[in-house]
Amino acid sequence: MDILQIVLLGIVTSLLYVVLKDNIPSFAFFLIVVAGAGLMLLIIGKVGAVFELIETLGTKASINTIYLATIMKIIAISYIAELGMHLTKDAGLESIASKIELAGKITILLLAVPIITAVIEAILGFLPV
Repeated sequence: MDILQIVLLGIVTSLLYVVLKDNIPSFAFFLIVVAGAGLMLLIIGKVGAVFELIETLGTKASINTIYLATIMKIIAISYIAELGMHLTKDAGLESIASKIELAGKITILLLAVPIITAVIEAILGFLPV
């Protein structure tokens, strides 16, 4: 049922955008932004359930909560950066969109450093001295 709501919102928004883009382009873009926010609100509950599942599995596997929190931040940053990138592309600002994408990738890399370090230390722990 949720996917039906999402698809219908997307179709209605697309039709309104096509009608409005020539006459009132600023309002048409505003419509796209509001619809994007609405779509995110429709699926945010599902994402929260996935985060809870990851947290539960991590606790059962005795994984340090710092690593789980970092992984969840990385997932959130990737989706937020992608949403921002697509919105700026829709506005015709390809150069800004590419900068948002690059900023997201660099932020993810910076957050991943402790996890990469832990993996390398674990690998070195297996090697004979």
